Formats: sequence, structure tokens, C-alpha cells
Amino acid sequence: MSANKNSPAIPGSGVGTPDAQQLRTILIAVSLALMAVVASVSGLNVAQTHLAVEFDASQSTVLWIINIYTLALAALLLPLGAIGDRLGRKPMLVAGLGIFGAANVVAGVAPTAEVMLAARVAGGIGAAMIMPITLAVITSTFPQEQRGKAIGVWTGVAGGGGILGMFLSALLVDVADWRWLFVLPVILVVVALAMTLKSVPNSRERSVHSFDTVGALLSSVAAVGLIFVLQEGPEHGWTAPLTLFSLAVGVIGAIGFVAWELHRRDAALLDVRLFRERGLAGGSITLLVVFGVQAGIAVVLFPFFQAVLGWSGLLSTLALMPMAVMMMAASGAAAKLAARIGPRPTMAAGIALTAAGLALMALFVSADGGYHGYLTVLPGMLAMGVGMGLSMTPSTEAITGSLSREKQGVASALNDVTREFGTALGVALLGALVSAGYRNAIDDKLNGIPQSAADVARDGIANAVEVAPSTGTHQQELLHAAQQSFIQGWQQAMWAGVALLGALLVYISLRGPKTAALAMDGSDTEVPETVTTG
Repeated sequence: MSANKNSPAIPGSGVGTPDAQQLRTILIAVSLALMAVVASVSGLNVAQTHLAVEFDASQSTVLWIINIYTLALAALLLPLGAIGDRLGRKPMLVAGLGIFGAANVVAGVAPTAEVMLAARVAGGIGAAMIMPITLAVITSTFPQEQRGKAIGVWTGVAGGGGILGMFLSALLVDVADWRWLFVLPVILVVVALAMTLKSVPNSRERSVHSFDTVGALLSSVAAVGLIFVLQEGPEHGWTAPLTLFSLAVGVIGAIGFVAWELHRRDAALLDVRLFRERGLAGGSITLLVVFGVQAGIAVVLFPFFQAVLGWSGLLSTLALMPMAVMMMAASGAAAKLAARIGPRPTMAAGIALTAAGLALMALFVSADGGYHGYLTVLPGMLAMGVGMGLSMTPSTEAITGSLSREKQGVASALNDVTREFGTALGVALLGALVSAGYRNAIDDKLNGIPQSAADVARDGIANAVEVAPSTGTHQQELLHAAQQSFIQGWQQAMWAGVALLGALLVYISLRGPKTAALAMDGSDTEVPETVTTG
């Protein structure tokens, strides 16, 4: 392993700071690993029908196959991030890649829904070992002057990787078979594993405190309870006994976690007192809202392209790519901008641009079919992409910079949990707003439509498109009514997003981080190591 012998050692690694070539290799390795994890979150969404047919599965089972991966990932991020800090980040990353790769191989050949579910759980566990460590490797390895740029690349992959993964998945389903969806993550894992073994240095925490087992369990309970509510609430109903029970478990777990961490203080898994600091609080809230808006808008855009514009699944995912490209480009540029004008103005500019993008789509969206309809939302998508990219990088840097170098696995896991929770929250809330707006708008437009078809159309625009041919001469009338109603629900969700981002903009303008957070290592100096006794 090449390293600069005159550079200070990476704490816990026993080696000097890697040279420029090795740093590039490290960044490529962790980016490929992250891409595999993020792409697997959204990839199976394009194969729901194929899964139902292949396994003779109900819609509920199909949704479990898709969602259980995210549930396992979110539940274990904080505990496994902390374990990686203690046992060594490189061994944790290597083990995670091995488990994740094997799980995807099993999923690709799964003969039953039960085997697929088990493979997806294992994949989520592997992903929880990988995701926080990829960022922790960057923050603990790259020198301060290069760290912001590397974090920008990481946030670009984390933000745009889901859309890119969905496009590649749709392409594979279209030209090959749904089981080929698992080939891409396996290839990425193999390449990332080879590069990790060769180039990624190891680093680890040396703590005088025992591992916070109770805090780890409570964090998992809280994450499972709250994420489950957001995933299953729209399906089972927000007042269903299972939903309310899960909400109670999640809230009790979260309260218990905070109380226990305050009791543990310096020995806590996550010192919640740090949320009083501008960097950690501002970065976390920004990522929560921005990722919530991104996920919610993606849920709205996909049916717009398919049901309103009449595009295929593959073309619909391709239509999302300009937003992803702008997001990834802006994430890379955000580090330089934050270094020049400060993180708070950069975050504020990004939030304002994201809100402007939503407003543009709400104002100009049209139900006109084909590319004209697409052009009415494209400017808003591009503005959103740039805005999200500008806000994500300094937010991530603020979070990781708020915790010490030896706690970077926990800091990275907190960053990831915030993203996952924001994503689930955005999908649930914005999706509910669109659905409610659609139902309220279409009721007055169904006069003269056969009652049975009208009842089906009220359930959603996809249902309306499916039942429209059975209505004979009313087909075009029903389609037009459904499309216009969806646009009204769309606008309602967009303006709600603008209001939410407006509130966030005020908060960040007043309470955002003033300067780059340096708690991780001060002026890029090393944090003294202590010997583990517990």
C-alpha cells in the first residue's frame, strides 16, 4: 500500500496518509460499494409485476420483498457503524461486501418468495455494514483540504445512485429478465472488494468505554417501528391496529434511546447532547427534509410519466436522469462553494433552489402528452437537482465534522439513518397528499361514467388508466378526468413541499452552521488514541 511517509499517520491504522493515487482508488472503491447498496433500494420497484407472477405472491408479499431490505438497513446502521469503529473499518467493509454480494446471488436464483425474503434481509444487513463505513473511510482517511471534495462525490452517489439504479434495473427488465437485476450489484461488489483489499487502509476507535449494547438495541427498535409505520401505513391505513402498535413501539424506542444516551453521556453510542450544536442539528434536519422531498417527488414523477404522458417504465426512469445528473454534478461543486462562501450560504442556496424547482413544476405542469408535457416539468427538475446537490454535501460534512474522528462510523451511520428516515417520510407524506388531492378532485369529474368504473378510478390514476378501456365511449373522458385530477393532487404536494422547504430555509439562515465543522480533528490534527479496556 502506497503512502506518504512524511504525512501524519491515520489514527488507528499504523500507516501514513495515502498518496493522491491511492486516495483516488479509495474513493472509487467506496463509491462503487455505496452505488451497489443504494441501487438495491430502488431497483426491485420496477419488477413488482414480475415478482408477483414468478412467486405467485400477493401485492403485500411483493411489497415486503422490496421494503424489508430498507427496514433491515435502517435498523442496523447505527449499531454496525459503531461496531465498525471499534473492530476496524476495513474488516467491517470487507465482511459487509461479502455478505451483501452473497445475498444478491441467492436473491437472483431464489426459487420461492420465502428464500427471496431471507436474501433481502441478509442484503440489508450487509448494506448496513457497508453504507456507514464508506463515508467513515473517507472522513478518517482523506486530509482536511481534500475531504470536502470526496464527501461531495459520496453525496452525489448517495443522492443520484437510486435514480441511476432504477434506470439500469428498468433496462435489464426490459431487455433481459428481472433476475438480472441482481447481477449489477454483484459486479459492483466484486470490483469494490478487490479495490478495498488492495488500497483501503484500516482504522479503528480505541475507547475506554464498553460498547453501548442497550443504546444499540433501542436505536434498532426505534428505527424499525418508525420506518415500518411509514412503509405500511399507506397500505394498511394510518389508524389500523398494526400501524398504531408500530408507531407506539417506534416512539417508545426513540424516547428510551434518547433517555439512555443522556444517561451514558460520554460512553453513549451517540451523544445526543451534540444536537445542540448548529452543525449536527442543521445538517441532520436539512438531509431529512431534502431526501424526503426527493423521494416524495420521485414517487410523484414516475406515475406522471407513465399514466399522464403514457411512457414506458424504461423511458420514465430515463426521464428522471437529468435531475440525477445535475444533483451529482452540484454535489461535487458544493464542497468548493462551501469552502469559499461558507456552508450556511451554500445550504441556503441549495434549499432555495430546490423550493424554486418545486414551484416551477407546480406552476407549469401540464397533462399534454409526449415531450411537451415533459418539457413543462424539466426546468423544475433541473433546479431541484442542483439545489439538492448544493445542500447535501455541506450538510453531510457538517454531520461528520461534529463528531470526533474515532466516532466516524457512528457519524456516518447517523447521516445514513437520517437519509433513510427522510426518504420513508417523504414517500408517505407527499404520496398521501397526491392521493388525497386526486380523490378530492376526481369526484366532481365522474358524472356520466359507469358506477363500477368510477369506483375503480377513485383509487388512483393507474387504476383509472386500467379500467378506462372498459367504459366504451367514456374512455377519453375518464382518462382526461384522471389526468387532470392527478395534476391537481401533484400541485397540492408541490406547494406543501415548497412550504416545508421555506421553513427549512428560515431555520438554516438563522441556525445553520457558520463555518465548516472541525470537531472531527480540529485543525486537521490527530485525536489522541486511548486503549480499549471494555
